[in-house]
Amino acid sequence: MEAFKEHVGLVVPLDRINVDTDQIIPKQFLKRIERTGFGEFLFYDWRYLENGDPNPEFVLNHLRYAGASILIAGINFGCGSSREHAPWALQQYGFKVILAPSFADIFRNNCYKNGILPITLSAEEIATLSQQAKDTEGYKLMVNLEEQSVVCPDGTVYTFEIGDFEKYCMHNGLDEIGWTLQYEANITAYENQNRL
Repeated sequence: MEAFKEHVGLVVPLDRINVDTDQIIPKQFLKRIERTGFGEFLFYDWRYLENGDPNPEFVLNHLRYAGASILIAGINFGCGSSREHAPWALQQYGFKVILAPSFADIFRNNCYKNGILPITLSAEEIATLSQQAKDTEGYKLMVNLEEQSVVCPDGTVYTFEIGDFEKYCMHNGLDEIGWTLQYEANITAYENQNRL
């Protein structure tokens, strides 16, 4: 997993609430046996019309948001089933940060485990950032994990909370297996001691 220190990225506002994991990555794409290739199916039912053409009304299909790496969403983002494919799809599409007033707990934890930083801000702060992203083409934010800050182009700073464990793992690019492997020497010594 890639370490997260600081990220500056183009912002795309998704004005929808209660976006569930089946909307993030529809169930028909969960048959893949690899852990890769899910990005192209992100928000599939919204991104594409029934004939397979891109939906010109959907925000991710607007040229001005091409290459966006920060997603602003509504309340309860990532609700529904616990499928880990949802953060896989978001990460493989190119998102590194998601800002929302609230997240489903399992989805939030899956984001941390897959290198996406889920940031909770107040509904008012999210509404302000979303509107600024709509009003200003090329709108970018700077996210600093160490300082737990989101910095706007005008210098406004919003701060966010994150657990110590999650912050340590994100900052060092560790999933739970990687975190455990830090103690591999201790684990090996313990196993060798108890082989008698």
